[in-house]
Amino acid sequence: MASTNDAVTTAPQQQRHKLAESADYPRWNAELIEALRARDLLPYVMASVLEPAGDENSPARLRWRKNRLTVLLMMKRSLSTEMKSKLASAGWDSAHNRDPKKMYDMIRKVSQDEENNVLSQSLSPFGSIATMDDLEKEIELIEYEDGEEDWTSIDVPSKSPPVESIQDRIVRVTNDLRDLTAYYDIDGSASRNGRLEVFFRDELADLERQPFDSYSSQDDRVDHLLLRNYMRRARRTLELDKARDAKFAAFVEPFAAPITAWCEQRRRVESIDPKDFANSLNATEKLILQARDHISHNSSKYSKATGYRASRRVADLRSKLAETYAFYKDYDPQFDWWVTEPYKRLDAALTKTVEFLREVLVGVKPGDEDTIVGEPIGRDGLLTDLEAEMIPYAPEELLRIAEKEYAWCEAEMVKASEQLGFGDDWRAALEHVKNLYEPPGAYPAFIRSLVNEGAAYVKKHDLVSVPRVAEEAIRMTMITAAEQKVSPFFLGGTWMQMSYPTRAMAHESKLMSLRGNNRPFARATAFHEMIPGHHLQVFVGERHRHYRLPLFDTPFYVEGWALYWEMLLWDRGDFFVTPEDKIGSLFWRMHRCARILFSVRFHLGQLSAEQCVDLLVKRVGHERATAEGEVRRSLGGEYSPLYQAGYMLGALQLMGLRKEAVGKGYGRIREKDFHDRVLRANVMPIEMLRALILDKELKKDFKSEWRFYDDKL
Repeated sequence: MASTNDAVTTAPQQQRHKLAESADYPRWNAELIEALRARDLLPYVMASVLEPAGDENSPARLRWRKNRLTVLLMMKRSLSTEMKSKLASAGWDSAHNRDPKKMYDMIRKVSQDEENNVLSQSLSPFGSIATMDDLEKEIELIEYEDGEEDWTSIDVPSKSPPVESIQDRIVRVTNDLRDLTAYYDIDGSASRNGRLEVFFRDELADLERQPFDSYSSQDDRVDHLLLRNYMRRARRTLELDKARDAKFAAFVEPFAAPITAWCEQRRRVESIDPKDFANSLNATEKLILQARDHISHNSSKYSKATGYRASRRVADLRSKLAETYAFYKDYDPQFDWWVTEPYKRLDAALTKTVEFLREVLVGVKPGDEDTIVGEPIGRDGLLTDLEAEMIPYAPEELLRIAEKEYAWCEAEMVKASEQLGFGDDWRAALEHVKNLYEPPGAYPAFIRSLVNEGAAYVKKHDLVSVPRVAEEAIRMTMITAAEQKVSPFFLGGTWMQMSYPTRAMAHESKLMSLRGNNRPFARATAFHEMIPGHHLQVFVGERHRHYRLPLFDTPFYVEGWALYWEMLLWDRGDFFVTPEDKIGSLFWRMHRCARILFSVRFHLGQLSAEQCVDLLVKRVGHERATAEGEVRRSLGGEYSPLYQAGYMLGALQLMGLRKEAVGKGYGRIREKDFHDRVLRANVMPIEMLRALILDKELKKDFKSEWRFYDDKL
């Protein structure tokens, strides 16, 4: 005999707190969700789980009936007599209704309805002992029938399943997470948050059960700690995101809930009644109007960050609703007849609501594509990210590191300025360098020559392995005028993308682009983007331990590696020789210091986006247009909050690691071997890379402690 379900017991444990009045609801709901989740029953209140097909007494249908009844019983036992009476008066008929989701929704509605009148205190049929006993008897009957199911017995040799390697585990978690986020694709929805919470909790618990001492290699131990670090960060980020979402729930959730429910029903490919859908869309439009009225009278209660996040959430809901509409449109004549008109009105209302939120709460007028907005994550968010990146410094210490590095850059700028005859006025020397640009038509060939120069230099001095295909297959493209608003300089990686003025640009914009992409600036970063920088990094990373790429990607490794080469070639003394080239190199290093200053202070709430632009213009000497592009790219949501800090801090970490590995011993690693090992290790926080290359002892309770910055802060 085999049981059809071992996740549910016949006597579900009663919750600790009963629901008697609306004030009890948050605690009651949290306990119920946790209890259901522990029994794998949460889907029965998150959605109306469809009855399985097949015979009336098939194992699947018996399990479905038993699970529904168990959830009903768990909720009934957690309600006070008064609450049961309120539900009965609201129309709940427990004798005939066996849908736990409908019961859950009605409990929530009754609990949150502040206008409820005092209802009869007499015991209703819903609250009778007989009805509760009936539920228990039904469950017992199902279990009896389940137990009588005739199963064919097969003898299977006792054999433990093969142990999953840590590398296979990483690949599985990567793909499971990809599939889950593709399926639960509505950001901030209860179903997505709930499923990801369960996924990270269960995977982390299973990983913790693995015997750390059984790993035979340092790579295995590193991978274990990297995966644990990733999942811990993901759980903390999920909690922070939920807290930020809660700030706009009062005006978004009333209309988001029905939209989300319909989109999730479509995702499950459940039947949708076109008339019901049309009625819901019509009602939802009215809820949107109420939400906008609420914002108009309470705008001072919400921050720009909350408004920006809310506008993005509403835009995402609009996109998901459009996807749901397109799924049925043209394939069901009844759907088109009922739904098309209310859908178009609701779609327009959502579009206007996005504009309304941006205008009223963020301060961006409709059609304004130039104003820069962002979403600060706060000090707690920065600390969470710093812990995950294994950077044992506080945000305030990062700012002090940036200031010290900036002071070094400024002193070197003055030296180069004096060589050019501008004395200590390094800004005047910088203006001279900016005007050393390539004429129209000559820029691509010039950049290609710089790419060739960088590759030739590292091969000549035997600094790093350069595979033939990596150098041979370099491609180059131009960045459009529109894209240059976000990427005002050239970009690298798989291929080189170049910024240069286009014919249609305004005259001043042309000059700013020319000056921002001058020859000394380009020479300092062409190798940063290609070889030995990002292009080589990507090339090797796709061929060595590529399973680490999806989960462990970090700007401290990716961007740190490229800036590390700028520092190393500076220190060698034979690459940046002329004062013009030195100023070009120092401009970018100052820029990376300023990136720490503006990004960290923005997320601490100390600077606005406009003030970030001002900082780049005043302290680094950016053209205003290029400064706006940098800030827009940094704060637009495409990059993580610490991404901009990763350049300088990651490079400083790699310089410190190089000093230990190449300069101090540990087997005296050759410089070329050191660089090759860094590349072949692939992406990870630099402290983990340090443990791998220097073979540092790693324990299961590892905690980041490497204070890589030598100077006192």
